Amino acid sequence: MSDPARHPSASETAASETAGFFHPSRRPYRFTILLFISLLVLGTYFAYDSIGALAPTLIEALHLDRSTIGNLYTAYSVAAVFIVFFGGMLYDKLGPRRSSLLFSALIFVGATVVALAHAKWQLFAGRLIFGAGSETLIAVQSAIISRWFKGKEMALAFGIALTVSRIGTLFSFNTEELISEYFGSYRIALWAAAGFCLFSLLCNLVYNAMDLHGEKVLALPKPGGSDKIVFSDIGKFNSSYWYVVLLCVTFYSAIFPFTALATDMFHDKWGIPLVSAVTGGFLAQIFDNFLHMFSTAPGITSIIIFASMIFAPFAGDLVDRIGKRASLMVVGSLMMIPAHLIMGITHWNPIPSMIVLGAAFVLVPAAMWPSVPLVVEEKRVGTAFGLMTAIQNMGLGLFPLLNGKLRDVTGTYTATQIMFACLGVAGLVFAFLLLRSDRRHGGHLEQGKKIEPDIARVAEASEQR
Repeated sequence: MSDPARHPSASETAASETAGFFHPSRRPYRFTILLFISLLVLGTYFAYDSIGALAPTLIEALHLDRSTIGNLYTAYSVAAVFIVFFGGMLYDKLGPRRSSLLFSALIFVGATVVALAHAKWQLFAGRLIFGAGSETLIAVQSAIISRWFKGKEMALAFGIALTVSRIGTLFSFNTEELISEYFGSYRIALWAAAGFCLFSLLCNLVYNAMDLHGEKVLALPKPGGSDKIVFSDIGKFNSSYWYVVLLCVTFYSAIFPFTALATDMFHDKWGIPLVSAVTGGFLAQIFDNFLHMFSTAPGITSIIIFASMIFAPFAGDLVDRIGKRASLMVVGSLMMIPAHLIMGITHWNPIPSMIVLGAAFVLVPAAMWPSVPLVVEEKRVGTAFGLMTAIQNMGLGLFPLLNGKLRDVTGTYTATQIMFACLGVAGLVFAFLLLRSDRRHGGHLEQGKKIEPDIARVAEASEQR
């Protein structure tokens, strides 16, 4: 097997020149396959947040309470926790192409079940199937990108993949309610989510064909599998790692469970419309929805994701240059507290608070995920990421449930926003403890460019939710 990071041999160079510019060893082929690799999870991101984007309509049309909407996100996370422990074994057995097709198929089936659902149990069944495929496909995608771009344009490739993925979320929040209203049925919007998942499955078929061809021509090695948990490694992690994990749980639990019902909150509390008031054709209305994103409830919800799409690459470069990872996590956690409190206890315009949350969502993940290879031994990095992802999804399973339940019990979103602010306080405490622990262990997190963890592991981490 050849190492994709080495320089091509004379025979490979000659073969590339003979085959023309679209030979698998050349950039046009690599970036074409990257396009289809990036589209593997576009449908996943769209369908994941379609429930939150449609929350007000689903609550009214299906006579659901808010806790049910939260529980649908919980069902996804329960499946994600389960698959973290078994997905790596499936990947090792099936390989990148067959495993990616299996997980893409699960995603499409799950989204289809949700679109067909006429009862709560069917909605939950669909989200469980969907969650079982989604998180593992994201990890498989990271391994595939590492296979094709290790030693080449690795950081650029992961940045492109992340941006394309987040486009799915941005479109979900800014089109699902419009689809529902324009066609007069929320079910059409759910079918749109399933359609995006089918589109990603078809892109997966193209990737499979291109990857198989490239493997034959270049003798590509099998990429490393998704992160697997080795239980004997768990007791060997130091306090810095555990503070990063605890910060991960509290931070993400104050972001994604919040966005699950944020559209409903903006519509319910501020009376912000679900779609733009413009008339005209369907495509014109979609364009106008994006153009006036800050004037619709789903659009305001998507500010957090929009910020990460635009600024995450710059934040990652900043972290690489200056270090200060623990300090940036302190700053990001601190920013969440007033943002959630202001939306909970005042009727001030929520847009500034959402912009602050968006800035926090740029800073903290950019500093947090690449910190893991710096605080654990290299041979335990896979376990560290796998365990961190599993524990993160436990929080993402619990807090959407609490978010909806508190809203149903109290009749307002004040208690839920106080809960999210408290998570910010807890995250701030863990960030300070991490800063202190890092100083005791050599201050690696605060150092800049002279600390260079394995780029493939860091890039893979950037793909995590």
